[in-house]
Amino acid sequence: MAVSGALLVLFLFAHAAGNLKIFVGATAFDHYAEWLRELGTPLLPHGWFLWLQRTGLLVGIGLHIWAATALTIRAKKARPVKYAHRPKIQGSYAARTMRWGGVIIVLFVIYHILDLTTGTFNPAGGDTDPSARVIEGFAPDRWYVTLFYTLAVVSVGFHLRHGIWSAFRTLGQQTTKGERRAKAVALVLSVVLVAMYLSVPFAVLTGLVG
Repeated sequence: MAVSGALLVLFLFAHAAGNLKIFVGATAFDHYAEWLRELGTPLLPHGWFLWLQRTGLLVGIGLHIWAATALTIRAKKARPVKYAHRPKIQGSYAARTMRWGGVIIVLFVIYHILDLTTGTFNPAGGDTDPSARVIEGFAPDRWYVTLFYTLAVVSVGFHLRHGIWSAFRTLGQQTTKGERRAKAVALVLSVVLVAMYLSVPFAVLTGLVG
C-alpha cells in the first residue's frame, strides 16, 4: 500500500510539473510533449515510453486498490463480531471518504486519458497538438469538464493528505509532536499538488491561457 502510494505520488508531482509548461507557451508545451514521446529512442520505438508509463500507472493504481481491499478484509477478519456498542469517532473527512475518493480518481484517470491523450472525448480530436487539446478541452463552454476535473483533483488532495499522514504512522511516527509535523507535511503537499493541477484548467477557463 505504502510503496504503490509513494510511486503514484511521485508520478503526480512529475506530471503536474510538466503540465505547468503550458504557462510558458503552446510551443514549449508541445515540445515537452514531443520530448516525452522521444524518450528511450532509439532503444524504444517512438512513443513507447509514454505507453509504458501509462501502463505502469494503471498497474500501480491496481496494486493500490488491491492493497486497500486486502487491508479492509484483514481488518474485518480481525474483528468478525461487531461491537455491541461502538462509540462515534470523529474521523477526518478524507478518512471517511477514502473509498469513494478512490473510485472518483479511477474514473477520472480513464476520462483524462480518453480526453487529453487519445482525444476521443476532446473537441480538437486526437491528431492535434497537445496544447490545442488542453485549450479546447477546458474551453469556457466546457465548464462542466473543468468542474469534474476540479472534483477529481480535490478528491486526490484529500486522498493524498490522509494517505501521507497514514504512511508516517505506519513507519512508526507515534509522538504527538511528530504527528503534528506529519499532518502539516501532508497538508502542504496536498495543497501544492491541487494548486498545480487546477491552475491549468482555470487559466484556460478564464482566458489566461488560450
